[in-house]
Amino acid sequence: MPTRIARKSATPARLARENAHDEIYEKIYVAILEHRLHPGTKLVEERLAEIFDVSRARVREVLARLAHERIVELYPQRGAYVAKPTIEEANDVFEARRLIEPALLRRLVQTSTPETVARLRQHQELELDARRRDDKRAIVRLSGEFHTLLADLAGNTALARSMRELSTLTCLVIFLYDAPTATSCRADEHSQIIDAIAKRDAPRAEKLMLEHLDHIESSLRLDSTTEEADLEAIFNS
Repeated sequence: MPTRIARKSATPARLARENAHDEIYEKIYVAILEHRLHPGTKLVEERLAEIFDVSRARVREVLARLAHERIVELYPQRGAYVAKPTIEEANDVFEARRLIEPALLRRLVQTSTPETVARLRQHQELELDARRRDDKRAIVRLSGEFHTLLADLAGNTALARSMRELSTLTCLVIFLYDAPTATSCRADEHSQIIDAIAKRDAPRAEKLMLEHLDHIESSLRLDSTTEEADLEAIFNS
């Protein structure tokens, strides 16, 4: 009779380490999404370890995870930097989105329920509220999260992971090439997409999404300026 290998349960210490890892990851991720961390910003391990009160090894693990998602770039002997997509890479991102998002919408229309549509409208209300308050950081974050929410609700985890990465890279591209957020990712276009999903009109939803992506890309312009960031101010604000 084969011997069963007992699976080790997670200890409190291990759970605490995992929670700390996820918390640091999420804080850096949101700071990038909200344009508080600019493309090309150096992420100094020592400073981040001090700010989050963890070891450099823990910070290194988080940076490696972000690098795996192409949100951070790691250079030997130089360190970690927030990704700074080139024009060619920006075009690649939009090409990938044009392939992925219509497929996600087809799947979502097929499986959508009244609860799905309600969840999308709830998110859209958060977007509209951020625009009413002129909260630019929240506008950028929520606009990107609308697209990842579509992917999550479509129910394909592999595509959802890809969409999260592409949405974050798009936020970096928007900042780097100085696209005005109000016109690059418009709330009324999100509303039209939601209406098409509610009506189970997949062809219209796909058409609207492709037009939406065209509008975002056409709003871009080159701006290669960067400035040094105050990491402590960013994460303690």
